[in-house]
Order: sequence, then structure tokens, then C-alpha cells
Amino acid sequence: MKITVYGAEVQCASCVGAPSSTETYEWLQSALGRKYPEHHFEFEYIDFETVDDEIAEAIKQDEWFYPLVLLDGEVVDEGVVQLRKVYAAIDQK
Repeated sequence: MKITVYGAEVQCASCVGAPSSTETYEWLQSALGRKYPEHHFEFEYIDFETVDDEIAEAIKQDEWFYPLVLLDGEVVDEGVVQLRKVYAAIDQK
């Protein structure tokens, strides 16, 4: 399973007080490794300000908040990421 986190160095204006995008990325690696030791996850962090793809453009156009978490290309959560949503998506796979 591939976990992709789109984020930026600058924190989302509506996410003040929440973990940064890179903190969320690192937190997910740790939390998912503990919860699902039998699964192999591929993790990817993408700075949406430095790439030109459909998801990055959607974030730039304020269609999504960041950090934006995807599981195998499908959006799982955005903004203030909640583990229960990520766990639920993994459990459905």
C-alpha cells in the first residue's frame, strides 16, 4: 500500500496549531508501522508547491487542504489528519 502526503513547508492557514505537513508524514510512518506491523507501506512526501500535477493544482486552487493524505491514490483525509480515517481506509483494503 502506498501512502502519499502532499504538503508544504508553510503551514495551512486554517491548520494553525496542528502538526506541519512533514510532521504529519513522519507521524503516519510511525503510527502505521506500529498498528500494522504485518503490512508493507510505501511512503511518499510531495511538496505540492514544487510539482505540477492534478492534485497539486487542486491544492493550489483551494479545492483541498493540506496536508492531504492519499492511500493508493485515493484521498483519505486532509488538513488536520485523523488516524481513525487513515486506519479505516487501510482496513477496507
